[in-house]
Amino acid sequence: MKKSGFALGFAMALIGAMMFSAKAIYVKLIYRSESIDAISMLALRMLFSLPFYLVTAWVLARRPDNVKLTARQWGIIAVLGLLGYYMSSLLDFMGLAYISAGLERLILFLYPTFALLIGAVAFRRKITRTQKLALAIAYAGMLVAFLGDVQQEWGASVVTGSLLVLGCALTYAFYIVGGGEIIPKVGSMKFTAYALVFSSTGVFTQYLLKHWVQPQQFSGHTYWLCFQMAIISTVIPTFLTSEGIRKIGSGNTAIITSVGPVATIVQAYIFLGEPITWQQLLGTALVLAGILLIGKKGKTTPANPSPDK
Repeated sequence: MKKSGFALGFAMALIGAMMFSAKAIYVKLIYRSESIDAISMLALRMLFSLPFYLVTAWVLARRPDNVKLTARQWGIIAVLGLLGYYMSSLLDFMGLAYISAGLERLILFLYPTFALLIGAVAFRRKITRTQKLALAIAYAGMLVAFLGDVQQEWGASVVTGSLLVLGCALTYAFYIVGGGEIIPKVGSMKFTAYALVFSSTGVFTQYLLKHWVQPQQFSGHTYWLCFQMAIISTVIPTFLTSEGIRKIGSGNTAIITSVGPVATIVQAYIFLGEPITWQQLLGTALVLAGILLIGKKGKTTPANPSPDK
């Protein structure tokens, strides 16, 4: 590969990771500006982003080399879409109502370790000594950061929020493991577009069931922030990351996206006024060390490495 091509792919992956990391900032800003529940915010995000994925799906379906999916493949994509971008995102948005954006991104970034464990259980993949060490380092880092947040603001809310985001990381790990099995057969762009369409169906269904009698009304500022979140932290980074994977490979892209937790901590300090503590920095360093150690061995490199819910 030419150096210019690698540099472009590197830039795409890096910018995509930083844009993905801004999602938590938007969620916290929306919570601060208006009383809104997680499913309503998620519905607005999907409402603004869905047209782009529908167009992508339509374009891919009309390509001459398009291979039609089997009924089984449709079913798998539907289940993974509902799991990865509906249930996982909902848990993430709910968790952000209780904990800081920095702690959220740190917990969420444990998903590669969960994917490793799921692969070991579901597919009987052996966990090496190095990977066990990486798991221990990553979980120690999360514990350090968690205790730091609890020290600053003790309460059940921190525990609740952390458990919700932990559930988000776990469901996203299932999505990654399942996606790793089917993406080579259907393609990353088609998988992502179709998965987002199915997840949007789940989000809109829950929103209508909850707010059918009394539709929610929000301020123009909330709509504007949700629109920005849909474009800046969903649509654009999705395509940038997919193109980055194509140019430099999923392994390199996965390593580059490790900048996510650091980017979120810095953005939370700038836009939300969240303090940067030594526990956060130490926890982030340990988690990233564990993730990079796993990535270096190449045993569990996700096909779509960016943890966006």
